[in-house]
Amino acid sequence: MNVKHLDHLNMSVRNLDETEDWYKRVFGFEIVESGLRSGMKWAIMKSGEALLCIYEYPNLAKPDKVSDHSPHTINHFGLRITDRSKWQETINRERVRVLYGGEVRYPSSTSWYVIDPTGYEIEVALWDQDQVSFGEASIN
Repeated sequence: MNVKHLDHLNMSVRNLDETEDWYKRVFGFEIVESGLRSGMKWAIMKSGEALLCIYEYPNLAKPDKVSDHSPHTINHFGLRITDRSKWQETINRERVRVLYGGEVRYPSSTSWYVIDPTGYEIEVALWDQDQVSFGEASIN
């Protein structure tokens, strides 16, 4: 058995409406389902094959960072893109602040690190020739 793709990311956010709007403007996510459960607002958003499940917790603290040396943290999650020029247009139009001094070049890819409204760090990855590769191996 092999995992084909990460199916979804489930995360808590401080402001559901602000988060929905930001992910729509920056990454093209659209709401495919939403509701209220036990007084809590929630939504499922989709862009391409990527799904985000978000739950509103207005009193949520900023996410922990690895620099806090906690053994149970997520440093960031990654979203894969295929169009550099559209991403650059989005960065400029939405005034997205790119961390670490701008784009970061790796042997087979380029990444940009950004922060969403709740404080989650996102790696936006663009693989050379849209091929995930490590050394000699490539993955479509």
